[in-house]
Amino acid sequence: MTPRVQVGGLSVAATLHNFVESEALPGTGIAPGAFWAGAEAIFADLAPRNCELLARRDELQNLMDDYHRATPGEPEPVAYKTFLQDIGYLVPEPDDFEISTSGADFEITDQAGPQLVVPLLNARFAINAANARWGSLYDAVYGTDVIPEHGELAREKLYNPLRGAEVIAFGRRLLDDSFPLRDGSHAEVTSYAIDADGLAATLDGR
Repeated sequence: MTPRVQVGGLSVAATLHNFVESEALPGTGIAPGAFWAGAEAIFADLAPRNCELLARRDELQNLMDDYHRATPGEPEPVAYKTFLQDIGYLVPEPDDFEISTSGADFEITDQAGPQLVVPLLNARFAINAANARWGSLYDAVYGTDVIPEHGELAREKLYNPLRGAEVIAFGRRLLDDSFPLRDGSHAEVTSYAIDADGLAATLDGR
């Protein structure tokens, strides 16, 4: 059995306890006692709700299992959607709404999030790492029906360079619509830089 350390009402694996107190907390200004007390309070607050959610998940899974046992084969879309709505798995689409960015948490506005660590020898890996925090517009467009998914632009098991080129063209058009240049198009840009006047774009052949 894994050795454990009793801290307040928590029974903590000794390896985790040692890591927190010897490596994670030093330099943070947080005392071990305050950390463990805070963790215990969080667990006490959220554990019951987590148990409720897990029980609800099991309930939904059992209802869906029963449905598929009673109606084997490919579900009829309309009837299946109605069933999922009746059991609460699907909920009505909400009305249009707006979200304000004021008052956002520090972790969203200023603090850097987790990043992928990848070898720079693979350019795509490096791009994915840079996009790990906020996601990639290119990946989102390539992987969805924002652009056509048939013919020469179809998604395939391997990367489709024609589809990739259309994704890049889509991105350039989006930049032209949202952030037009004083002269020319983003499709002509070969590099961007920051100078004394702000963002400077170098156009192909200019």
